[in-house]
Amino acid sequence: MQRIDLLPEKKISGTGPMAVAFQERGIQRFQAACEYVHRMPYGYNSDRDDVMVLFKEGKGSCATKHAVIATLASEIGLSVVKRIGIYAMTESLVTGAEAILERYGLPYVPMLHCFLAFGDAFVDLTAGNHNGKNRSIDVFLHTEAVSPNISAKEEYLRYRTALKSLLERHEELKGIKIGRILKAREEGIVLLRANIGE
Repeated sequence: MQRIDLLPEKKISGTGPMAVAFQERGIQRFQAACEYVHRMPYGYNSDRDDVMVLFKEGKGSCATKHAVIATLASEIGLSVVKRIGIYAMTESLVTGAEAILERYGLPYVPMLHCFLAFGDAFVDLTAGNHNGKNRSIDVFLHTEAVSPNISAKEEYLRYRTALKSLLERHEELKGIKIGRILKAREEGIVLLRANIGE
């Protein structure tokens, strides 16, 4: 993942709800808004489908942090998009993952993550945020652009569709039933929450 200053810069203006939310907080530039969101504590929100929940609760996950900034970008006319990606959760990335891998007989757990994209630059506003991972994710098995405020349900459906394709294309996953991976994924989410102390 790359630095925030690789994203475009622009003055925040207009009457879009996100633009107004940042201006009310004295934030006038796009990159400053990105820095503000990056500095917010990492945490799972009570309603990730509420795009304003980040401000209400003072924390955010990859889904809500990137939804806020991608929405702001759209409001002020910047071509910064939200992407979802599937990464390989292993012990080196997430402490405690090895027990899940052994339990389900998997080489890794395909997990979902969100980030921002601008041209060839990928920026993760949760990197270094005590997000349950030991380091940032640099390799994805699959990525795709999504709407800034994609619902949790739609995101999960896209994950399932991509996962089916991964099971067919990746030799190390061939023969593994999707149900086994989905159960391991649920345990992976619990592990990430435990690693951040939630």
